Amino acid sequence: MAQAKQGDKVRFNFEGKLEDGTVFDTTYTDADCSDDDCGDDSCGCESGPMELVIGAEDFFPQVEEALIGMAPGEKKTITIACDDAFGDYDDEQVFVVGRDQFPDNINPQVGDDLELTGDDEEGMVVTVIEIGDQEITLDANHPLAGEDLIFTIELLEIL
Repeated sequence: MAQAKQGDKVRFNFEGKLEDGTVFDTTYTDADCSDDDCGDDSCGCESGPMELVIGAEDFFPQVEEALIGMAPGEKKTITIACDDAFGDYDDEQVFVVGRDQFPDNINPQVGDDLELTGDDEEGMVVTVIEIGDQEITLDANHPLAGEDLIFTIELLEIL
């Protein structure tokens, strides 16, 4: 049976979990699509198998490397350390902004993701983590920073 190699275009499913078992991303379409979060990219309802060329660096390089040598139908689980994924959680990426810095038409809620734009017009995505009377605390860390990522991959076919 053929095995995937560098440069092959492949189709595969994956499920990404955290160490506590939380699924953060999946290509499997049999996810529970009745969830209110359905429609975002991480619920699995709108996705399906992923296609990529091994070595094109379109996904985590560790996943692409793990596909090498796999045959269709084979499954494999790998762990990507946080340093090789989204880095360590950095407390210095948490900062406080005065409520007066927000336009009147924006009413942030804890858990909201906002894009801030500076004078240089570069955008930065932050998450609202605390709201006070005068201040709002924002976190610019990636939501998966500090987390090891566990991927179960299943090679479906070599195209």
